[in-house]
Amino acid sequence: MKLKKLLLILISLFILTNLNLAQGKVYVAEIEGMIDLGLAPYIQRVVNEAEENSASAVIFKINTFGGRVDAATQIKDAIINCPVETFAFIDKRAISAGALISLSCDKIIMVPGASIGATTVVDQTGSKVSEKSQSYMRAEMRATAERMGRRTDIAEGMVDETVTVEGLVDSTKLITLTSKEAIKYGIADSIISDFDSLLIVNNLQSADIIDLKSNWAEDLVRFLNNPIVTSILMMIIMVGVFTEIKTPGWGIAGTGAVIALALFFGSGIILELASVLEIVIFAIGVILLVVEIFVIPGFGIFGAVGIILMVGSLFLGLISDFPMVDSDMIAMAVIQLAGAFVLSGLLIFTLLKFLPKTAMWNKLILNKNIDKKSGYTAEESVKDIVGKSGKAHTDLRPSGTAMIEKQRVDVVTTGEFIKRGSKIKVVAEEGSKVVVEKI
Repeated sequence: MKLKKLLLILISLFILTNLNLAQGKVYVAEIEGMIDLGLAPYIQRVVNEAEENSASAVIFKINTFGGRVDAATQIKDAIINCPVETFAFIDKRAISAGALISLSCDKIIMVPGASIGATTVVDQTGSKVSEKSQSYMRAEMRATAERMGRRTDIAEGMVDETVTVEGLVDSTKLITLTSKEAIKYGIADSIISDFDSLLIVNNLQSADIIDLKSNWAEDLVRFLNNPIVTSILMMIIMVGVFTEIKTPGWGIAGTGAVIALALFFGSGIILELASVLEIVIFAIGVILLVVEIFVIPGFGIFGAVGIILMVGSLFLGLISDFPMVDSDMIAMAVIQLAGAFVLSGLLIFTLLKFLPKTAMWNKLILNKNIDKKSGYTAEESVKDIVGKSGKAHTDLRPSGTAMIEKQRVDVVTTGEFIKRGSKIKVVAEEGSKVVVEKI
């Protein structure tokens, strides 16, 4: 008898332990504010960790007016493919892209007074975009609702105002549901006042709650995807490449351009905006431009094609592989690229015009009025060489080295390319700068 009681106690403890383990872990992620491509890697990480750790559930706290359709589609795919039970806890609202994300969850929980819907695709001004994009969004909403066992007509009516649901809206309004309406029409599963109540109702109150926040890497990628930051990166790339072409050797400008390129294309690859193809196109453009400048005298087809490829790769790096790339996405990419060009032009103009007049620049160059007693003046053989002739010791592109009066002198042309061995004449001496032209 005692043995039976002992076995019964052990079995009961085993069952209770398994019940507690079954509750396991619950992962919590926040989907708030603007939905952009930087949010997708964060949601994917939450889903992956929940799956790897055999979590009991993933709860997405949703409060958003929407955002990019391509970003919402990436997030929706990650949630639908998650083998762990998923909850959409709508705190206040799930509008536009937020509605698509909510529909992809196994259960939709709304607080009293919350809303869901209004999923038509609009541009930056709030105007509807092309029918092609609207059709894609209708299909996404309808397919997601169908897969999750929800009413497809209401999901489609959130995108298209011509869809009529009897007793709900007329044919001139998009569908947006309150919490009670969402329950009535089978979109939401329950109305719960707060997060703790959600855990209790779903028997998850004893689970280990893991509230995952975005990490520094995800925040960095999201920051780099900001249109202003992206434009600045492109500006640094353009100015850096221009400066390195115009000056001998490798300097800070080239290093900055390489870093900006890595940040631009690196974040683009993570966000599925860019691919290796764009990087290859940019590299080919740089190679053609270098060949044009250092191998082929003058400027022709190689240089033009190189510039086109470089600009084209940056443009493609701003547009995602999303199947429904609409005019708004293209317009935004054009604006960013144009802004980068304008900023680059202004910066280059400012550097050329004002940098030589600054105190910092004067510290970097040799002035004419340095006294000979200082010991830093040029040798007598280098002085008074205006009008004298010599030969280009290296290719002048436009700077290089020439042999004048049997002495090697650093020179710069008036802008033309002069091939090595060509006869040259000194036309001006400006401080440390010796200007020559071809005879």
